[in-house]
Amino acid sequence: MARVSGSKRAWAFQCIQIRSGGHDFEGLLYVAKVPFIIVDLINLNEIEIDVNKRIAWVQSRATVGELYYRIGEKSKTLGFPTGVYPTVGIDGHFSGGGYGLLMRKYGLAANNVIDAHIIDVNSKLLDRESIGEDLFWAIRGGGGASFGVIVAWKVKLVSVPSTLMVSQVNITLEKNATQIIHMWQFLTNKIDEGLGINIVLHKVNLSKKKEFTIEAVFQSLFLEGVDELLHLMQKNFPKLGSKREDCTGMSWVESLLYLFGLGGQPLELLLNRTQAIMGSFKTKSDFLRNLIPETGLEGL
Repeated sequence: MARVSGSKRAWAFQCIQIRSGGHDFEGLLYVAKVPFIIVDLINLNEIEIDVNKRIAWVQSRATVGELYYRIGEKSKTLGFPTGVYPTVGIDGHFSGGGYGLLMRKYGLAANNVIDAHIIDVNSKLLDRESIGEDLFWAIRGGGGASFGVIVAWKVKLVSVPSTLMVSQVNITLEKNATQIIHMWQFLTNKIDEGLGINIVLHKVNLSKKKEFTIEAVFQSLFLEGVDELLHLMQKNFPKLGSKREDCTGMSWVESLLYLFGLGGQPLELLLNRTQAIMGSFKTKSDFLRNLIPETGLEGL
């Protein structure tokens, strides 16, 4: 077999797409300007939990749902700050930063990664020490597939109560949704760091005449009790009208199903790698440096 030079190896590596969970709104994983092959990490899905050391080794093809489930198997008071889509692959989630409702208290998922195993262009298996701090910093938010094939992540687990609070309040434009969202922008980084609030906007039908409006869904996760949650919501967002019946106590693991729209379903659904809720939609992502004025929110 002919020996492949370093430059040719580097070119060949650019023609490789790495697939973890395959969760890709725009389908960019499956297109490229040059012919390519997909390295599918489908069998790298083992998760090892060490409750005493409060750490976990997570292989790259495990999903967010599997990580929740395996942590919940071992402990009721340990968790990890990840997102709310169970079928998202760990590799893309961690290497993209990893947003979730615990991030105000514990940071992004990437902030809680303490080691990684990565295969470089020379087929060497490296760890944090051997790749150096610059590359270790880059794979935690800079996109893991750009630098090699990440096959496992070591993460530190965080403390969660055995029972936390979740709530959901739906409110339309006609009931001051725009004003509440505008206020949320100013307050969300100032209120209790144990409270995470996610807002989803979607179109709803008001009547049989197909009169549509926009509805805002306020989803909250809080690390204390219902009285404390209601106090915070009523003090900071009085127009939202949060009530006790909007709040539910559950475990951290159960909260993932609830926030994903599958509250009350068996926890084993978290092990399902197939999307449980199917639908067609268009999604784009962006980061804002400035707050959106009310007129801008109305335009959305």
